[in-house]
Amino acid sequence: MTYEITLFYKQIGPDQIEALYQYAKFQFECGNYSGAADYLYQYRALCTNSDRNLSALWGKLAAEILMQNWDIALEELNRLKEIIDSKSFMSPLIQLQSRIWLMHWSLFIFFNHDNGRTQIIDLFTNDKYLNAIQTNAPHLLRYLATAFIVNKRRRPQFKDFIKVIQQEQYSYKDPITEFLACVYVNYDFDGAQKKMRECEDVILNDPFLGKRVEEGNFSTVPSRDEFLENARLFIFETYCRIHKCIDMRMLAEKLNLNYDEAERWIVNLVRNAKLDAKIDSNSGTVVMEPNHLNVYEELIEHTKALSGRTYKSVNQLLEHAQAQAAR
Repeated sequence: MTYEITLFYKQIGPDQIEALYQYAKFQFECGNYSGAADYLYQYRALCTNSDRNLSALWGKLAAEILMQNWDIALEELNRLKEIIDSKSFMSPLIQLQSRIWLMHWSLFIFFNHDNGRTQIIDLFTNDKYLNAIQTNAPHLLRYLATAFIVNKRRRPQFKDFIKVIQQEQYSYKDPITEFLACVYVNYDFDGAQKKMRECEDVILNDPFLGKRVEEGNFSTVPSRDEFLENARLFIFETYCRIHKCIDMRMLAEKLNLNYDEAERWIVNLVRNAKLDAKIDSNSGTVVMEPNHLNVYEELIEHTKALSGRTYKSVNQLLEHAQAQAAR
């Protein structure tokens, strides 16, 4: 008769519940992650101590990650987030530390889950979590920056993230965040070209970004080629916004491509992205057509930005009021 069946036939009390926790911990340390996850699930159903219950949830998250059960691990991650973000959660300092730990654990999930590239942006750009990154874990900006670069669709949080990059560049920077600063803050395209080369080394040596996968398998981890392709697109889009007529030879140099490769790349980009641009092969230039928002579109864009700032301000006031009331 197994240990868990025996529990059902005995009078279950605090000692038995504590023994179940210790047995789950023992199984985890022995490498039996499946057993540990099952015992921790049962323990959480019986335990009434909120601190130990939370500890068991962290353990179950770790076990699911080690078994590479990414869907279940994501569910446990969301449960932890809900508990950590609750108003009754311990002290503000422990809450801050728990958010930082949660984001570090989440990297294992987000760089393996099918929808991880989007979900890492949703979590890391949440005001409370972004504040935690800026306060105690600015190195996580690398992964958020990578997620923004490799996402095909521009996320609405991107503009705010560029402001964060600008704010934090004196306290933290690496080639990936510096690349975004070169393109969107300083408009330094020569600098961006140099940072692209440095980004290759970062991606290959990072434990999450440089993870190897078998050829032919689907991977949510951005490959070096995919990253560079999207980085070139960032340079091209920004360069085109501030120049009307672009010399393709000069643009090829900034994209780290030879002239023929750059011409084919730009032709495909204009065709696939449906950009308002014309390529003059005789003069070797790209001519951008003006694309201004109409009055109504401009009003909508400004209204969206105002709404977002108002929401942030209200949240900050509420948090300040709650902090004052707790003193």
